[in-house]
Amino acid sequence: MLKSSGAMGAATLSSRLLGVVRESLYAAFMGDGPVAGAFTIAFLIPNLFRRLLGEGALTAAFVPLFKEKERTEGEESMWKAANEVLSGLTIAAVVIIALVLLGISAALYLDRPDAVTVAARQLELQGAGVLSPTGAIGAGYLTAPTELMLRLLRIMFPYMLFICATAMFMGMLNSRGHFFVPAMGSTVLNVVMIACVLWVAPQWGATLDQQIFALAFAVLFAGVAQMLYQLPQLYREGFRLRWSPPWQSESVRAVVQRMLPGMMGVAAFQINVLLTQGIAWTFDDSKTINASFGYAVRLMELPQGLFGISLATYLLPTLAGIAADKDFPKFRRTLKQGLGHVYFANLLATGFLIVLSVPIIRFLFERKEFTEASTERASFALACLAPGLIAFSTVNILARAFYALGDMKTPMRISMFCLALNIFLTLWLIEPFKQGGLGIANSISAFMNAGLLFYALRRKLKYLEIGSLKTPFIQMAISAAIAAVIAYAGYRLWAETIGHANILARAGEVFTPMILATALYFTILTLLKNPQADEYIGLIASKLGRKNAPPETAP
Repeated sequence: MLKSSGAMGAATLSSRLLGVVRESLYAAFMGDGPVAGAFTIAFLIPNLFRRLLGEGALTAAFVPLFKEKERTEGEESMWKAANEVLSGLTIAAVVIIALVLLGISAALYLDRPDAVTVAARQLELQGAGVLSPTGAIGAGYLTAPTELMLRLLRIMFPYMLFICATAMFMGMLNSRGHFFVPAMGSTVLNVVMIACVLWVAPQWGATLDQQIFALAFAVLFAGVAQMLYQLPQLYREGFRLRWSPPWQSESVRAVVQRMLPGMMGVAAFQINVLLTQGIAWTFDDSKTINASFGYAVRLMELPQGLFGISLATYLLPTLAGIAADKDFPKFRRTLKQGLGHVYFANLLATGFLIVLSVPIIRFLFERKEFTEASTERASFALACLAPGLIAFSTVNILARAFYALGDMKTPMRISMFCLALNIFLTLWLIEPFKQGGLGIANSISAFMNAGLLFYALRRKLKYLEIGSLKTPFIQMAISAAIAAVIAYAGYRLWAETIGHANILARAGEVFTPMILATALYFTILTLLKNPQADEYIGLIASKLGRKNAPPETAP
């Protein structure tokens, strides 16, 4: 488990680190103002389909069927089912894209300025610093940032077609035992966007509201590149891309039946984020909450993707194969191991994101358009969102356990309830806490989601055999709390003695206390003979041992 998910984790780490570089460049380029908020919302909507499908419902519905076809009917039937599902997915995506683009175009058309109000509207927008006169297009019901968001969305929304196909290809490769190459596909998006923000966007126009459109076109280009990146490895596995009419396909019918309820189950975090961002966009006149909260989400996705999603992606085909063999004792043991490993890593990460939120945001983002006030807003959002990291990762793993068992409805019902709770909490907390309220609401609803999934899965399997995880979990939680206190003390000492006047000082302010606290965390758990720590250290030792071992000689 550690080796396979570790391979994917290494690829995910590369992708997420590039993602942090990308977000850092975004922050310097557009700060956290209205234009940044418009881009955040516009990208979040098509990107939700990557979350739903690439890391969620489509793979959760398709992978068990794909594995079952491979075991019971052979590879020819397996590849045929894949092409049928892919053909059906393409039809659905094209229809959705057409309807959404038509709706956006209609909204922009109906909001066209008239001769009487256009001059006044241009002066208003220019004075507000939201759009330049050349970018001012509306004088009707839509505000200027909303107008900009819709125009950006119209360009980026077709991205969902390519990323949905990419999701299919990744699920097929995961089912064939390939985790590293598919996970590296996300680096394509980051490389394209980094290149665009450095070299293309500054030349795209004279003002930020014009330059931002370069990033929108780059997203579309990156979607195509991500899809094409997966194909060579699939072709080596024997897959051939063919049009297969999906209308009468049993495979398509089975995937759709599983996928629709699954969308609300495995992608709870992403749907929560989209809903809370939508509420913030509606109620925040300054339009700073969306970008601030978006930066916090990106940072929390680093440990979530590295540990939670990597393990969950490994566990889905693994648990599906075990469930197909009806080996439920092994199913419970594998699930328990997965939870133990994700808790080991993410409890420590949670502590760091809470106590080091200010120096982390300052080091990564505070330059040019991203001011000290921007750091305060984003770090507050991160500190409020970080406690939910454990819950978000738990939901990812437990939802996939249900899907491996063929149950898509239970996670959906639980997520529907938690989504309603999240909306209520967001509406309640956004006024007093702004972007922090969004983080608190998401964290609380995520813990509720994880608790209800645990309860439902225990009823489904009669028992979970995770009682033995209680003591290691307490050990890890206490050790992580101690490490967090040490990290915070180290940060405050560094800030008072050295400060953060330059980039090296800011890096030391983050990484020095983090390294010391991590060493303490491993030391405490090793002395306590924590099983998860022993397994991680054993894997690292075996890797180092093989590298340092003398070459074998012939007798």
